[in-house]
Amino acid sequence: MIWWSTVVLVVSAALIDIRTRRIPNWLVVPFLAAGVAFGVAQCGLGGFERSLGGIALAAGSMGILCWLRAMGMGDLKLCTAVGAWIGFAQLGLALIVAAIAGGVMAILASAWKGSGTRALDGAGNLLAGFRERGFRPNPAFALDNPRGQKIPYAPAIAIGAIFSFFG
Repeated sequence: MIWWSTVVLVVSAALIDIRTRRIPNWLVVPFLAAGVAFGVAQCGLGGFERSLGGIALAAGSMGILCWLRAMGMGDLKLCTAVGAWIGFAQLGLALIVAAIAGGVMAILASAWKGSGTRALDGAGNLLAGFRERGFRPNPAFALDNPRGQKIPYAPAIAIGAIFSFFG
């Protein structure tokens, strides 16, 4: 049940994100609630704690990226819904694989658009900027910057989540 629910969620979210660049609440919020309910129904308090652990990891790790305006709230909500189903430990693996998949997707998108040099310069400026600005959002790299390069991240989350069942 956990496998199929997670796959349906992440594949649906990835397809919608690719097409619309948004992940709708009507998709992720019910899955988040269902993940917690399923955990409680299957394992009682232990299932509830497992779901909350996954939600907390997603909120903590992805929340920082949302606060920095480097990731959208839909991605955060998608990860919390996945975390509610698979729990802390498995979500940790999923997030690592998603980060790698997202990096590969970003490199491929930059190469496709012929903007690889600009993307590498931007990454260096982002890291150097933390030293100058502190740990605050950088307007040059925010999602709402029309000149910034953006990729839908739900496909990377989907790859990470599905891989986590085999890792």
